[in-house]
Amino acid sequence: QVQLVESGGGLVQAGGSLRLSCAASGRTFSDYGMGWFRQAPGKEREFVAAISRSGGNTDYAESVKGRFTISRDNAKNTVYLQMNMLKPEDTAVYYCAADPESRSRYTRRYEYYYWGQGTQVTVSS
Repeated sequence: QVQLVESGGGLVQAGGSLRLSCAASGRTFSDYGMGWFRQAPGKEREFVAAISRSGGNTDYAESVKGRFTISRDNAKNTVYLQMNMLKPEDTAVYYCAADPESRSRYTRRYEYYYWGQGTQVTVSS
């Protein structure tokens, strides 16, 4: 089992940047594909970005491509989400998640086993 704790959320103006972090504890961090998801009020939780176990492969939702970057540091048991050029529609609670299976892609929400508690990101216009 792995425990996930997100941090780095906050209030930012449109066009600004934030970096989210997700610290993992428990089992070997490099055994997990990692993803970021978000959920806005009244909407379903949606995929944002994912990274493979080694960090060699990444995936992004179309809505964030070119603006967000996912990365991981397996030595620090941490996954990051750098968010640039933020828009009001990026406002949501952001969750990190861990998938212990070996997959070619980690984009499907239902395949993730473990979830953090979420961190609020609010982008003002």
